Amino acid sequence: MSVSDYIPVIGLEIHSELLTKSKVFCTCSAEFGGEKNTRCCPVCSGLPGTLPIINQTAVEYAIKAGYALGCEISKFSVWDRKNYFYPDLPKAYQISELYYPICLEGAVPIEYEENGEKKTKTIRINHIHLEEDAGKLVHDDLNGVSLCDYNRCGVPLVEIVTEPDMRSPEEARTLVETIALLLQYAGVSDCKMEEGSIRADVNISLMPKGATEFGTRAEIKNVNSLKSIYRTIEYEIKRQAQILDRGGKVIQETRRFDANKGETKSMRTKEDAHDYKYFPDPDILQVNLRDEDLERIKASLPEMPKERTAKYIGMGIPEKEAKIIVSDKLISDFFEDTLKAYNNPKSLVNFINGEIMRRINLGEIDMTAPAFDAVNVAKLVEMSDTEKVSKNDAKEIFREMAEKGGNPEEIAKNRGMLIVTDTSKVLEVIESVIAANEKAVNQYKSGDVKVFGFLMGQCSKSLRGAATPKVIKEELEKKLASL
Repeated sequence: MSVSDYIPVIGLEIHSELLTKSKVFCTCSAEFGGEKNTRCCPVCSGLPGTLPIINQTAVEYAIKAGYALGCEISKFSVWDRKNYFYPDLPKAYQISELYYPICLEGAVPIEYEENGEKKTKTIRINHIHLEEDAGKLVHDDLNGVSLCDYNRCGVPLVEIVTEPDMRSPEEARTLVETIALLLQYAGVSDCKMEEGSIRADVNISLMPKGATEFGTRAEIKNVNSLKSIYRTIEYEIKRQAQILDRGGKVIQETRRFDANKGETKSMRTKEDAHDYKYFPDPDILQVNLRDEDLERIKASLPEMPKERTAKYIGMGIPEKEAKIIVSDKLISDFFEDTLKAYNNPKSLVNFINGEIMRRINLGEIDMTAPAFDAVNVAKLVEMSDTEKVSKNDAKEIFREMAEKGGNPEEIAKNRGMLIVTDTSKVLEVIESVIAANEKAVNQYKSGDVKVFGFLMGQCSKSLRGAATPKVIKEELEKKLASL
């Protein structure tokens, strides 16, 4: 049998850290980074005699995440201790929610392209629960050692558990990308994969085509990029298919992905829930929510991607362009700010999806801290629309804004790019060009209208900054008609 003879069955456990200022059960900073093992206290370090206190904002953010992913919110949830010994967990148990999670039964529609075909699918969410993050293990494969940084211990996160509804690497990659965008719009997570604030455990098994019973799954822990999620699933499909083809059995185990080698490696035998010896945490009260609490939290959700896309299409922006803008919250927020300064959606979208996105893709712009602001970009686009600067010069002006910031009008003045129509100079240059190009003028008069572009080009070259192309064209046509 070949890989194509098996059906991959894929489920994800997506962990996303919440944007609270402090950790979920103590007052230590939840901010990313810091000197190793300095953002810890007796509570998140698990020292004896310490008592956790729940962070209310973390609970509200978990509820917002649930609403963003189409979940039902439970009015009653209980904290449990998940007991296991591993170096990244200093107190040897993790405070989580098993039996009564805070969000249930969601659904996330995805759109993706596979083998040149556009597809849509809805992935079911089994539940979302709130828990504390573990520490960070840094694996040094070269020297064969692993190091621990406990700053991340106790940072609040939601674990989003999907149903095993995905059947390809592209579906899984797209789901993580879609969920990350929804959480960013909801304002509950920055979803920076490079900082580990969103990562996924990938559960995958294979079953022969025509079978109805799922195979034995392997879980690949803490996959931290969209590319790695795709590569992990591709590798596991091949690995498990080879085992099955040889007549072997896939064992239930926990593995990790080695991005350098592009392969997964075994870590430990996969535990079931009973192996963790879950029991209700005796130190933390249950969470009870009222209808008015849920209504307030739901009402506080900002405009989400679907609503923004519909709004932009209603402005006359093509659907494809609207989706490009919405696919990055920083870009969409920036566009919203430019609209406040210059109400011309189509021109602004063309500039943002063109010039700004091009420079982002080249690595010249970081939209988390750009040198330019929305007001000045709006002003530049308006200057281009009203022919105060040429389209090409607008790009040059923006290049300087991207590097140094600044006011586009001042930049245009300083660089001699500001167009101020001088009719007398236009007529003077046209006379000069006609006199110097008698052959081309005669060709035009004989009906060869193609040479008009040449004459226009000669005039524009001499009149740089003194008139708009429209004015030059009108005056040149008048002059040639009078000859």
